[in-house]
Amino acid sequence: MDIGIYGGSFDPIHKGHTRLLLTAQKLCGLDKVIVMPDRIPPHKVRDDMASPDDRLAMCRLAFNKHTDIEVSDWEIKREGKSYSVLTLRHLKKLYPEDRLWFIMGSDMLTSFTQWYCYEEILRLSGLICMTRYKGDDAELAAAAEELRAKGGEIKILPADAFEVSSSQLRKLIAQGEDCEEYLDSRVREYINSKGLYRKHEG
Repeated sequence: MDIGIYGGSFDPIHKGHTRLLLTAQKLCGLDKVIVMPDRIPPHKVRDDMASPDDRLAMCRLAFNKHTDIEVSDWEIKREGKSYSVLTLRHLKKLYPEDRLWFIMGSDMLTSFTQWYCYEEILRLSGLICMTRYKGDDAELAAAAEELRAKGGEIKILPADAFEVSSSQLRKLIAQGEDCEEYLDSRVREYINSKGLYRKHEG
């Protein structure tokens, strides 16, 4: 079985995240995908940040119609830093006979050799790099070749650009925008019911 791992802060999760994941799943024939919201370190906390439980709940709402996509709370429940290699070691114990694929953006691939224990990551999983930009082909190809030379299995796939980022969405929500075109309806209802990303006085 081929299993994809898709991590991030998902603050909030939006249609760009889901589109990218479903594209990777389809193009790579992944049998299952595990969505892994991360536990953000205390020094990165912002005033408008959603709690780990809220981010986890939003991810589950976004994917609850997909039986082959699992949302995991493993990183959120862990103490200490959320290094990708620790997550992959954990998943390899759970799925020792299966092939793991770590799904990432193009900016992550070009800086991958700076990751903690990156050579072990290459042994534990293949890398699926989703690129939204035409201009970075040469840089990505060079980064992929460097990692393949170290024994890594790298797939570079095209992904449609999404017009807005999570940080831009937080600003739009704070301004009272509906954001219907960017957010799953269930996620939008959750954000509204909890008053997430609003500026609270006092």
